[in-house]
Amino acid sequence: MDDIDIIKLYFDRSEKAINKTSEKYGRYLMRIAENILFSYQDSEECVNDTYLKAWNSIPPKSPKSLRAYLGRITRNSAINLYKSYSAEKCGGSVADIVLSELEACIPSELTVEKKIDEKFLVRLLEEFLKAQKETNRNIFLRRYWYCESVSQIAKDFSLKEGTVTSILYRMRLKLKEKLEKEGIAV
Repeated sequence: MDDIDIIKLYFDRSEKAINKTSEKYGRYLMRIAENILFSYQDSEECVNDTYLKAWNSIPPKSPKSLRAYLGRITRNSAINLYKSYSAEKCGGSVADIVLSELEACIPSELTVEKKIDEKFLVRLLEEFLKAQKETNRNIFLRRYWYCESVSQIAKDFSLKEGTVTSILYRMRLKLKEKLEKEGIAV
């Protein structure tokens, strides 16, 4: 079943929408959550929350890309759950490392015009990624969107870990430079 049909099920308020979403995107969403949470039960809870949030937001929303929409919900939910756990106990997971790596080139506090600045930042990030080689772009996304470990990325791309680390470092520097050039304080 394609995304348009699944979204139509949400608009029709059919319970089949959740089943079809789970069939098509369940493993993808679990991978996102598990890369951040490292817990099957927490990831399963996070994915179930994604289905509920999708049910409550479609309609009125009608996402252009259901996969990206669900992925973003899952990722944000997993990061929020991770942060709540981190507040309770200290740790050094991949999510901690990934978020700290990006801190240096993504501003933590947006200015007064939050929504405008946020959209501007998203557009700049999209432009930045489109200008990168496909391999570098995929490495960047797998690290900072999917929170995959450097060792897993290196293995999947048949690269040395040091090479992946260097690619990510150079890309963060380029991203920071681009953002500063566009007037975003980093």
